[in-house]
Amino acid sequence: MIDARVNGNNGAGQLSLSTEAARKLSSTTKSVPQMQGITPRWLLGLLPWVEARGGAYRVNRRLNYTLGDGRLDFHTTGSEVEVIPAELTELPLLRNFGDADALGLIAGRFTQRECEPGEVLVAAGDPAEELFLLVHGRLAKLREGKYGEESTLTIMADGDYFGDDVLLTAGGAWDYSVKATTACTVMSLSRSTFQEILDRSPGLRAHVEQQRTAAGKAQNPYGEAEVDILSGHRGEHQLGGTFVDYEMKPREYELSIAQTILRVHTRVQDLYNEPIDQLEQQLRLTIEAVRERQEHELVNNKDFGLLHNADFSQRIYTRGGPPTPHDMDKLLNTVWKNPGFILAHPEAIAAFRDECTRQGVAPETVHVPGGRISAWRGVPIYPCWKMPISDQRTTSILVMRTGEADQGVIGLRKTGLIDEYEPGLSVRFMSIDEKAIVNYLITCYYSLAVLVPDALGVLENVQLGSLDGRS
Repeated sequence: MIDARVNGNNGAGQLSLSTEAARKLSSTTKSVPQMQGITPRWLLGLLPWVEARGGAYRVNRRLNYTLGDGRLDFHTTGSEVEVIPAELTELPLLRNFGDADALGLIAGRFTQRECEPGEVLVAAGDPAEELFLLVHGRLAKLREGKYGEESTLTIMADGDYFGDDVLLTAGGAWDYSVKATTACTVMSLSRSTFQEILDRSPGLRAHVEQQRTAAGKAQNPYGEAEVDILSGHRGEHQLGGTFVDYEMKPREYELSIAQTILRVHTRVQDLYNEPIDQLEQQLRLTIEAVRERQEHELVNNKDFGLLHNADFSQRIYTRGGPPTPHDMDKLLNTVWKNPGFILAHPEAIAAFRDECTRQGVAPETVHVPGGRISAWRGVPIYPCWKMPISDQRTTSILVMRTGEADQGVIGLRKTGLIDEYEPGLSVRFMSIDEKAIVNYLITCYYSLAVLVPDALGVLENVQLGSLDGRS
């Protein structure tokens, strides 16, 4: 007689085959390998891609007489600040000036000044006699409106300056006020001190005169050489001749590259290729990582990335730190001609929605392929995890116009590559080494170009909420 009783863990007899034993004969359903680092990569899909057949793209523009509107860096030792002489060439008056000795004399004559929040550095109507460089902090340039209200002209932050136009003009007066909204450190240089150095330096005098001549040429509001056109006339007036001048040294964007070598053992492909193709999955995950790096470079690369390629005149600051509806309106004003989309870190989008809620404004949402996202004034705000967040929990928000036809931002790539796997990306067999490892070279070519400065705007120093949830 056969004893059919089998003792289980609970001591009771088991009447059928256990699931543990049955699983020995079953086939497990498997997923393909998952990768947490994959993001939506909206930017790669939103940019219009232009072929750069020769490996480079040249942006030809009209001749521009803008002499300099950059920012300055400083050398600090503890609380002591020194102006770096070479940085003074960011000032319009000293643009491309190469006399290191004269620049050193000017840099050494700046005086340091500390300002408290609410302190007025200059008041409208006071004599304009100093150049100010903002080392650290935030300043508001103010002017009285038509009806007596105080209006904010602009917000200045680290590296900005004002008053450079008063160095050569005696007897002028400020037509605006400047107030510190935070604690600030500024460097100042008086007009009389600059004039003293100017009198002692023939090279500096010649350079200043040359810059005056260039600045005196006819320009349109964008700094481009003016086209002489006569309109609204009657009779037989003499028509002026004209031509459109071009930049003599246009910028060229060379395609950047991202490469890696994928290694797969022949034994893995031979023995463990069912039911999931091992090479296919290795390629898929590696290419995902390459595309993530590509988007990161398009945002952060110091040569062509969006954050570093924006014109300084297109960079603005928030009024108080967090991104408010007013700040977003100002951002849209930088790209007022047909803005395409806004790009921001998800935490910046959350901070903006918090400010909308705080001010009683209903945040907008719009339908896009793939779901619904936040928007402002009908312009979609796409999340981008590649936007950096500083140690002080600040970030930037971008707005751009895209496409060659609209003189916007374009992506650059070259297709038709040897062993092309995806547009602009190739997977090329290299070798099988003596360890039976197959090597594949994965290469991606890309870059980005801003055709005209007003195609890209940046809202900088956007303050995010603290990690504990407090603003």
